[in-house]
Amino acid sequence: MDKLTEPELELYNIAQAEMKHAYVPYSHFQVAAVLRTKSGQIFKGVNVENASFGLTNCAERSCIFNYISAGSLADPISEFLIIGGTDDPISPCGACRQVLSEFLPSDATITLTNLTGAVKHMTMVELLPYYFKKEDLND
Repeated sequence: MDKLTEPELELYNIAQAEMKHAYVPYSHFQVAAVLRTKSGQIFKGVNVENASFGLTNCAERSCIFNYISAGSLADPISEFLIIGGTDDPISPCGACRQVLSEFLPSDATITLTNLTGAVKHMTMVELLPYYFKKEDLND
C-alpha cells in the first residue's frame, strides 16, 4: 500500500471531517471527496442519498459539481482524494469514473483511501482505461 504525502494528508483530514455532512439515511455509508486545483483552491463533496435511489449523488460527482459551479474550470485539478468506510481504499463507481475523466487532467493524482489510512494512488488511465474523451464525440 502507498502512504499519504503531506499535501495529501491535508486533503485526507478535510475529507474525513467532511464525511459528517453526508446525507445517508438509507445506507448509512458516508463518503467524502476533496480536490485541490493547481492554484491551491479546495473543493469538497459528500454523497447525498434519495429515497428514489437512482437520484442519489456520489461524493465524487458532488465535489466535481462544486468545482464547476464555482466557475473554476480554468484552474485545473491537481489532486483528487476519496475517503469512505471500506476495508480497502474506496473505489469510485463507474459513473463517477467517467465524470472524473472529463475534468481531471491526465497528470492529476487520484488518491483512494479509507478511515484507517490505507491508500492507493492512481492515474485516470489506471482508474478507467479507455475512457470516453471529448475528442471521441467528434468521431
